Amino acid sequence: MVGVALCHQFSYLTGDYLRRSATRPISRDSQFHHSLQLRCSQKSELGQQDVGCSEERLLLVERYKDGTSRRYITNNKSQLRIMWNKDTSPNTKTVREGEEKDELFMLIKFLPNSFKDFILPAGFPESVSDDYLDYMLLQFPTNVSGWLCHTLVTSSLLKAVGVGSFSGTTAAASAAAIRWVTKDGLGAFGRLLIGGRFGKLFDDDPKQWRMYADFIGSAASIFELSTQLLPDYFLLLASLGNFIKATARGLKDPSFRVIQNHFSVSNNLGEIASKEEVWEVMAQLFGLSLGIIILDTPWIQTSYSTIAITWLCMRGLHLWLRYQSLAVLKFQTINLKRARILVKSHVLHKSILDYVRCNKEENILCWERFSQPQIVFGASFDAMIAGLDNTPRSTNTVETLLKLYMKERYILTFNQTKSEQLSFLVAFKVEASSMSVLRSLWQAHWLSENWTAEVKNVFDFLKDSVQILQVEFDDFLVKLELAGWNVDNIILKIPRDVLVEVADSLT
Repeated sequence: MVGVALCHQFSYLTGDYLRRSATRPISRDSQFHHSLQLRCSQKSELGQQDVGCSEERLLLVERYKDGTSRRYITNNKSQLRIMWNKDTSPNTKTVREGEEKDELFMLIKFLPNSFKDFILPAGFPESVSDDYLDYMLLQFPTNVSGWLCHTLVTSSLLKAVGVGSFSGTTAAASAAAIRWVTKDGLGAFGRLLIGGRFGKLFDDDPKQWRMYADFIGSAASIFELSTQLLPDYFLLLASLGNFIKATARGLKDPSFRVIQNHFSVSNNLGEIASKEEVWEVMAQLFGLSLGIIILDTPWIQTSYSTIAITWLCMRGLHLWLRYQSLAVLKFQTINLKRARILVKSHVLHKSILDYVRCNKEENILCWERFSQPQIVFGASFDAMIAGLDNTPRSTNTVETLLKLYMKERYILTFNQTKSEQLSFLVAFKVEASSMSVLRSLWQAHWLSENWTAEVKNVFDFLKDSVQILQVEFDDFLVKLELAGWNVDNIILKIPRDVLVEVADSLT
C-alpha cells in the first residue's frame, strides 16, 4: 500500500510539473527548484511512516562572471545549504538578436571570457553600435601593415644619419632599427595593458586618470634622463622609459576623449578634437623653441646637473598647471566621487550642491578605497552574511535580508571596523542599474551618519534605513535636477563579477 501511494503521489507531482512546463519555458534554475520540491517528505496512507527526505526550497542564486553559480537552499527544518554549480543555461548569457546567424559573433562567443573582457568593451555587444566589431576587425590588419611600414622606414632613417655608413653595408642600420623598434614595441605593451585591463575606469573619473597619466609620464622621463649617466644601458633605460611613457599615454588618451566629449554640447566632437590639436601643436612649437634656447646656453650645455635641475623645475610647473586645468572642469554628470558629495550633503542638510560647487569640492587625486564610508560594491552574498557581527549564517538571516530589500535592486549590510567606522558591503541583483548604486550609496551614508553604540539590533537598523530611503530619495532626485545635475546620465557602473537572483524571480 505504501508503494502504491508513493507511485500515485509521484505521478501526481510529475503530471502537475509537466502541465506547468507546457504552459511556459522553464529555465535551468526553475527545473532545479522543482526538483527540490519533488524531493519532499512522503508519508504512507496510514500516516505512520516517513519514507522520504525533507522538503528543500531555493532561496537565491549567486551568478558569477565565469558561468558558475552558488545556490542557497533551505529545508523545512530551516537548515541552510550552499551548493556550487557550473551554469550553462541560456538565460545566464547575453544573446543578441540574430547573433546565431552572424559568423563573427559566433566566433567571439567561443573565445575565453578573460580574453573577451580584455579586447571588448564591458556589456558587448549591447554597449556598442552594430558596426563596432566589423570596424575593429578591419582596423587590426590596417594597423599591422602601418607599423610594418614604420619598421622599414626607421631603418632608412638611421642609415641616412650615419648609422651603418662606415661599415659599407646596411646590416648595422638594420640592427639599430631592430633595437629601436624593439624599444617601441616594449613601450606598446604598456598601452596594451592599460587598455585591456583598465578600460572601464576612464568614463567614471577622467580627471583623476588624466592627472595620474602625467605623474607616470614624469617617472618615464627620469629613465630617459638617466641615459646620459649610464650610456652602456641605453637600450634598457630607454625601453623602460618608453614602456612607462606608453602606459601614461594609455591613461591619457581615453581620459582626454571623455573630457572632449564633455566639451561637445552641439554634436561637434570632431571640430573640438581638431581645435584641441591646433592648441597642442602651437604649445609644442613654443615649448620646443624655448627648449632649444635653453640647450644653446653655454653653461647648460656642459652641466648635466643643471639640465636635471631645470627639468625638475619645469616638470613640477607642468604638473601644477595640469592640476589647475583639470580643476576648472565642471561636469554635470554624476560619478562616484560627486555622488558621495551630493549624498552626504542631502543626508546631513537636506540640500544639494550645484554642479559648479560640487566639482570644486571634488578631490581629483583621492582613490575610492580611501573614501569614507568604505563601501565594497559587488560583494558576494556569503561575504555579506559573514560581515554581520554576531549573526549566524542561517536560513532566517538570508530570508530576513531578502524580505528587507524586496523592493530594492540591491542588498546592503555592514560591519564595524577597528576604527569604530562602519564599512558596507553591497550585492546587486541581476536587474540592478546605475540608480541602484546611487540608492545604495544614499543608504550607506545615512547608516554611517546615524550609527551609534546604542544600536543593538542590526536588522531593525537596516529596516529603518530602507524605510527612510524610500521616503527621502525622491526628494533627493528632485533637488538634483533643480541644482542643474543631469540625472539621466549617472555614471555609476554595476560590477558584473557576481550578481544575485532571488528565487521568486526564477519561477
